[in-house]
Amino acid sequence: MEIDNLTPAELRVWRAFPKGEAVDFRTAEGEDVAGGAGWGGERTVRASVLRALMLNGPQEDGEIPALKVAGARVTGVLGLQYGTVEHAVRLSHCFFDDTPLLYGCRLRQLNLSGSVLPGLTAATLHVEAVLRLTDARVNGPVRLGGAQIAGALFMDRAEITAVDAGEPALQLNHMSIGDDLWAPGLRAHGEVRLNGATVAGSVNLNDARLSHPGDIVLDAQTLVVEGDFHLRRSHAFGWIGLRGARIAGRLDFSYAHLSNPGDAALRANSSTIGELWLRKGPPVEGTLSLRRAQIDDLFLEPEVVPEEVQFNKLVYTSLTPQEPAERRLPMLERDREGYVPHAYEQLTAAYRRIGDDHAARLVQLAKQRRRRATLPWYGRLWGHVQDAAVGYGFHPLRAGVWLVSLLAVGSVAFGLHHPPPLKAGEAPHFDPVFYTLDLLLPVISFGQEGAFAPRGWYQSLSYALVIAGWILATTVFAGVTRTINRQ
Repeated sequence: MEIDNLTPAELRVWRAFPKGEAVDFRTAEGEDVAGGAGWGGERTVRASVLRALMLNGPQEDGEIPALKVAGARVTGVLGLQYGTVEHAVRLSHCFFDDTPLLYGCRLRQLNLSGSVLPGLTAATLHVEAVLRLTDARVNGPVRLGGAQIAGALFMDRAEITAVDAGEPALQLNHMSIGDDLWAPGLRAHGEVRLNGATVAGSVNLNDARLSHPGDIVLDAQTLVVEGDFHLRRSHAFGWIGLRGARIAGRLDFSYAHLSNPGDAALRANSSTIGELWLRKGPPVEGTLSLRRAQIDDLFLEPEVVPEEVQFNKLVYTSLTPQEPAERRLPMLERDREGYVPHAYEQLTAAYRRIGDDHAARLVQLAKQRRRRATLPWYGRLWGHVQDAAVGYGFHPLRAGVWLVSLLAVGSVAFGLHHPPPLKAGEAPHFDPVFYTLDLLLPVISFGQEGAFAPRGWYQSLSYALVIAGWILATTVFAGVTRTINRQ
């Protein structure tokens, strides 16, 4: 490019480039870059001039060239597809008339902080250091799918708005980041796509506001994060998809507001997570789905659990905070799949690991009662009998109470009215207590039952005691068998 064709503003940039000096066109502190369309020629630079500097700019011996421009209006398309830029590039607080095209480009470093753009097309971009979009405002899609960034990606307080409803606002799918994805305070109006991405550090979306109501707002399926994934105090309007994601550290939704009424709010099916924190926020609006997920530490406060959950085949090592079983059981009853035995077994195991056997028994009892509702009428009837008699084996002392009560009734009744002997000369001395025990205990015999024959109402009472004894013995046996099998 001939230097004679440059405007005064472009000439300043051209002369500053070889020494890596910064050119700042800003006229006031904190000026609104969104009004850049009205900036005059004194601060307007053509994209073709910037392209020429980035690809083949002048150099001076002993100096490190760099493109550092602030507060400029960039006209035309900055097209660097498949180009290689050996110098650092900082175009901060600039206003771009057209979407930069950086597809397949290789850069040392790129800084677009505070700039306003109509979009950014940079799929398969390679950056040797960091990419900065801090405080940037993009009124169109940001396409970074398949990009490789050796350092960190900074998008803190950036605002991105999808113009086309059918295209994601922020496309980071299949991206590779060698450090952190740092985007606290991000505002995205449309889908944020992170599926298949790999982050060697952590992801920070604290205080982010993601809005795509009624549709997917954060698609992070098969995402791999070697550190933590923070969404503290974030607001998500739409559903978050984490199916198959692997997060080695903590997935933190503390103080977050997840809202997608009528559908799933969070889908983390088949994911592998070190710690999942759902705490201190309002109840999730929508379904919480953790089917087939594997979580080391599940920090789940009962107040945050929504009206519908999906916990089938969810596996977790510990469940915090420590809550009584009465507070945890209602969330299992909200499962959309109905009775899910595995969910009760997981909760039981969590209580046993902390030594709370009483809570574990309550969960197992609740499991049997929930299962009873799925049985045919005769199964439900037998279940009620087992529940009343011995609490499905989890209240064995209740059998003793029943035995003592029936023994007292029979002893008093037959003590007041001795049944006549079958053979007057051969009958043993009548004992109302052992006669009642003979009726109640189906296996043990004291020689009383076969020697006496009650009549009338007392005969009916004897039949009732025999039936009660068999039922009591059967329920005790079933309860003991269930306990042994469980252990």
